[in-house]
Amino acid sequence: MDIRLNKRIDSIDVLRGAVMIIMALDHVRDYFHFSANTDDPMNFATTTSLLFFTRWITHFCAPIFIFLSGTSIYLQGLRKTKKELSIFLIKRGLWLILLEIVVNSFGWSFNPYYNALFFQVIWAIGISMVIMGLLIYLPYFVILIIGLLIFAGHNLLDIPEADPNFKAGFIWNLLHHGVFVPYEIIPHHSMIIVYPFLPWTGVMILGYCLGRLYEPKVTQEVRKKDLLLKGFALIALFVVLRTFNIYGNPEPWSAQKNTLFTFFSFIDVHKYPPSLLYVCMTIGPALIALAFIENIKNRISNFMRIFGRVALFYYILHIYLIHGLCMLLFFLRGHTMAEAINPGAHFPWYFVRSGEGFELPIVYIIWVLVIAILYPLCKWYDTYKTNHKQNKWLSYL
Repeated sequence: MDIRLNKRIDSIDVLRGAVMIIMALDHVRDYFHFSANTDDPMNFATTTSLLFFTRWITHFCAPIFIFLSGTSIYLQGLRKTKKELSIFLIKRGLWLILLEIVVNSFGWSFNPYYNALFFQVIWAIGISMVIMGLLIYLPYFVILIIGLLIFAGHNLLDIPEADPNFKAGFIWNLLHHGVFVPYEIIPHHSMIIVYPFLPWTGVMILGYCLGRLYEPKVTQEVRKKDLLLKGFALIALFVVLRTFNIYGNPEPWSAQKNTLFTFFSFIDVHKYPPSLLYVCMTIGPALIALAFIENIKNRISNFMRIFGRVALFYYILHIYLIHGLCMLLFFLRGHTMAEAINPGAHFPWYFVRSGEGFELPIVYIIWVLVIAILYPLCKWYDTYKTNHKQNKWLSYL
């Protein structure tokens, strides 16, 4: 059936925009909190409740964004042939990987010599899109089975990885194990794997399969019921598996110094790579949110929707803005350019000094400032894209 879907789904853009806003909080913390480069906010021995929450809430960002990217792919398939969609996904996926290497790596480091190339979330989305460009030729239920197998089964790889003598090779690290693992490409230039892509590809595949609920033939009532059922089922699966430490996360939860921190241990699940429980904990509430925000239209939803409609544009800008503000403060503190490029102090980040920064309230103020600066830029770009739909290249940004 040739179904044409020309209208964007506002609820998807609103949710995507919400997680993009939250994502910026984590990156502001990376550059401006005094302990960002010296301690882990999930370290129960040193963290505070607010610091833990500041990091934990951002766990929802990457999985929801990648999941909704899959949903958007399905919706594009309603107005494109499989061949058109396949070619677009492969080209856009390769473009995203190039952006990650050339544009985002510089944004994160401000290192003009590109000593470190970071393979982060945009890389994971890019390679997953390339894979999706090949998978879409398969029947829907075959794609669903592949997604479920990756989603439910990839934590089986934790078993060999738990062996103290286990040594992961490059391909294994790229697929599942590598977390901030450097591989030297040429002397003094390394690629750093931050997002092993296999589990993220599984998240995108399941998001793609959810797209069926947004076909024009599906009523809102049916869609809401299905979203709620799936959302609560994922949360229930998380609670059961996590309670008994059965399966789905490489680290078990444990009793801590008080009830609150014990609860923190319970919800502290593995992001790199995303465990089964991590995905259940984040995607479950996302599906419930999608069920309830479909008819909500107000100033807040419109504000979030703008960011969701120009997500890649926002992502690139926010990296440069946050790091640029950090660079400004670096010089205002009296540091010199020679200090900025001292690799012994902060490699691979330029204009960052370990131990310097602010308390969390100031971090939150800077975050609000960043969002306030980015909103008019994103709104302008959204208007520009809307008024220049004939420019096909805009679909790549």
